[in-house]
Amino acid sequence: MAYLELQGLHRNFGPVKALNGIEVQLGQGEFLSLLGPSGCGKTTALRLVAGFDRPDAGRIVVDGKDVTAVAPAKRDMGMVFQAYSLFPNMTAAQNVEFGLKIRGKSKADRRKRVGELLELVGLGHAADRFPHQLSGGMQQRVALARALAIEPRVLLLDEPLSALDAKVRVQLREEIRRIQLELGITTLYVTHDQEEALAISDHVAVMSGGVIEQMGTPAEMYTAPATPFVAEFIGTMNRLEATVLDGAAGHVDFAGSRLQVDAARGRRTGERVLILIRPEALELEASTNGAVGGENMLNGEVIAQTFLGPVTRLKVSGGLIADMSTARAAALPVGAHVNARVPAEGAKLLSLPDED
Repeated sequence: MAYLELQGLHRNFGPVKALNGIEVQLGQGEFLSLLGPSGCGKTTALRLVAGFDRPDAGRIVVDGKDVTAVAPAKRDMGMVFQAYSLFPNMTAAQNVEFGLKIRGKSKADRRKRVGELLELVGLGHAADRFPHQLSGGMQQRVALARALAIEPRVLLLDEPLSALDAKVRVQLREEIRRIQLELGITTLYVTHDQEEALAISDHVAVMSGGVIEQMGTPAEMYTAPATPFVAEFIGTMNRLEATVLDGAAGHVDFAGSRLQVDAARGRRTGERVLILIRPEALELEASTNGAVGGENMLNGEVIAQTFLGPVTRLKVSGGLIADMSTARAAALPVGAHVNARVPAEGAKLLSLPDED
């Protein structure tokens, strides 16, 4: 049964449709990331759930109760912002304690809860420090502890790691996931970083233009994108526009080359399709005298290499991108003629509109 539901949410700002009927169902204790570029509507959705704004249409339901018209302070939501938003004149402990004090908790209960939460976020040693005495990552940990202090029904995080450097971001996102799993709290997380979303979420919803293009597990989003936008936004993807030659056999034509793509079986002959291949699934080998070396091969020339540590990314003429081990890539320097094998089984297919 869904614990958090966004039912047909619409929000307009003048002529701009920030949200255009999004639907979300999230189980208790699950972690959902809203992922998309700036302006896609993800932060608007979060603000509606928090109660900082009201939808023009639709409902927000938590644990079976409609909270659409409930004031933010009475929704029991914990919010962590991109800016740490700590009280500068309060210590870390006092910041965490603030919400408990407002709710009339006893001094003994407050101290016990604050101590537990600071230990949970790894800051038990920094309880008496002021925000200016803490690093950015430490301040965000305090903000997280403060949001959790009131034992919220839903934890909301609005790009909480974007102001931190890369190494701290990775460390803190792992901490957020650890804490979320330990507490079993339902969490809605907003980010534009697809690596971040895939790393820590139970579910990912990719948004564009106020709608959810696709929602699924991280593995589903990566291996089976449902739309060209999702394919482009999640990871790196080879996108080959082709035409079905024989739907029964699964043959397609790409730039004059006949390829076997199993996903094309059953497609209409003459249908325009988009073949999607991840860089790690594209196999490269040296080409003898620049000749095509066999079936399902595309010929090209290595025009760039990008060193990524154990993996090197090769860009091949014709717009192909392949990831291979750095040791193997050394044998295919810039200027080398190569054959790229298109995987018959691993390629995905999406329909394209027919040309006029």
